Amino acid sequence: MTAKRFLASLLACFAISIFGVVSTFAAEKPNLVVFICDDLGTLDTTPYGSTDVRTPNMQRLANEGLKFTQAFVASPSCAPSRAALLTGLMPARNGAEANHTRPKVELKKLPKYLQELGYEVASFGKVAHYGHGPEYGFDTVAGEGYQRYEGIGQAVNFLKERKSEKPLALFVGTNWPHVPWPEKSSYDPAKIKVPPEHFDTPVYRQSRTNYYEAVTKADDDLGQVLNVVEQQLDPKNTFVLFTSDHGAQLPFGKWNLYDAGMRVPLLAKGPGIKAGVKTEAMVSWIDILPTLVDLGGGAAPKEIDGRSFAAVLRGEKQSARDEIYATHSGDREFNVYPMRCLRTDKWKYILNLHPEFQYATHINRAAGRDSVDYFRSWESAAKNDPRAAEIVHRYKQRPREELYDIANDPHELKNLAEEPQHDSRLTEMRAKVAAWMKDQGDAGTVFDKPLLIGQ
Repeated sequence: MTAKRFLASLLACFAISIFGVVSTFAAEKPNLVVFICDDLGTLDTTPYGSTDVRTPNMQRLANEGLKFTQAFVASPSCAPSRAALLTGLMPARNGAEANHTRPKVELKKLPKYLQELGYEVASFGKVAHYGHGPEYGFDTVAGEGYQRYEGIGQAVNFLKERKSEKPLALFVGTNWPHVPWPEKSSYDPAKIKVPPEHFDTPVYRQSRTNYYEAVTKADDDLGQVLNVVEQQLDPKNTFVLFTSDHGAQLPFGKWNLYDAGMRVPLLAKGPGIKAGVKTEAMVSWIDILPTLVDLGGGAAPKEIDGRSFAAVLRGEKQSARDEIYATHSGDREFNVYPMRCLRTDKWKYILNLHPEFQYATHINRAAGRDSVDYFRSWESAAKNDPRAAEIVHRYKQRPREELYDIANDPHELKNLAEEPQHDSRLTEMRAKVAAWMKDQGDAGTVFDKPLLIGQ
C-alpha cells in the first residue's frame, strides 16, 4: 500500500470513528421534562418550609435534586409569564404584556429551538396560555383550556404509548391550584397559619384551606407524571424541571410584584445534578429556554433576554444573575395597574406607574368567587379593626415607589422609600429600572380602562 493510500484509509477510519461518536452522542441527548403548576405560591409547599400543606411529590423531587431558592417569573400573570418562558424574552420585547395576550408571531419559540436539535416536543395541559399552544409550534398539543384537567392523563398515556426514537422534550401543565378551588377541603381551618400580610377571619381560613386542597391536587398530578417518567424514560438521561407560573390568587400574590407573586418554586433533577441540595443562584423564567437548549446540546441563543443556568444545575457555578427585573400590566378589565420592579438578593424596588389608579383584581371585584367573600370579611373588619383597615388600604392603594429590605423583611411589610437613609439606594434602583425600560422598549402602556381611587 502506498503512503498516499494508507493515509486516505487512515483518514476514512478516523472519520467513521468520529461520526460514530457524533451519532452515538446525538442518540443520547437527554430527555427534558418540564412540569408547570398554575398559581402556586412558593411558601405553600413543603420543600420551601410549609407545614400546613401536603406536597409529598414536590418534596420527593427536592430530595432527589436541586432546589432553587431565588427563582422568579418575568410577569406574575398567566399569559405573559408563559410567553416569557416560551420565547426567552421579557413581555415588552415579546409582545405579551397584558394577560390573555400573545407573543409576536414572527418570534422563534422554544419548541423550534428544540426541534432543530432533534427533539420531539409535546405539550399537555396548561403549558402555554389557554388555547395558545398550537401557535408555539409544539409537535403535539392536548388538554388545553380553562377548568380542563385531562392533560395529566393524556401526558401519562402519551408516554406509555410513545414509539419515537427521538429524544423527548415533554411539557406538562396542571390547572391546579388555579381557581375555582375545591369547595371541600381535607385541611382543618383552625390549624393553619395566616401569613402576616393577610387578615385572619373564619371565611378567609376556609378559603385558604380550599386553596391548600387545590395545591395537594397539583402535587398528585406531579406524582402521576414523575411515576410514568421514571417508568418510560431513562432516569440516567432525563432532566426534570418543576415550577409554577407565579404565586397564588391571594392578596399580594398573583398580579403583584411582591415575592408572593413573582418568586416561584423551582426544583430540578437529572444527570450531573446532586441530590438534596439547594442553590441561592438568582434565575428568571426567561432563563429556562436557553437552559433547555444548553442541556439539549445546543448553543444558548444570544438574541434573547434569557441566560442559561445549566452550569448551576451541574454545580459548576454558584450564581447566575445579580438582578431580576419583572413587570405587570393588567388582566383585561381587572387590575389595570402597570408596575415594574428590580430585585437583588437583598433589596426590592417597585415602581407603580400610575398610583392614581386603584389596585383592584378578581379577588375583590369578580362576582361569584369565594375570594370576594373573604375579602369582604376583611373590609367589614376594617370598619373597627385598625390592622384590617391598614391591610385593605395597602391592597387597594399603592404609592408610586416601594422599597423593601428583603433580607430583613421577606414579606415586604415596611416600605422604606420615604426614609432619608435609603435615598441613595432608591435613586440608584430607580435609575436602573428607567434605563432597563428604555432598553426593553417598554412604554409603560395602559392596556385597558383603569379603576380610579375612590371608585
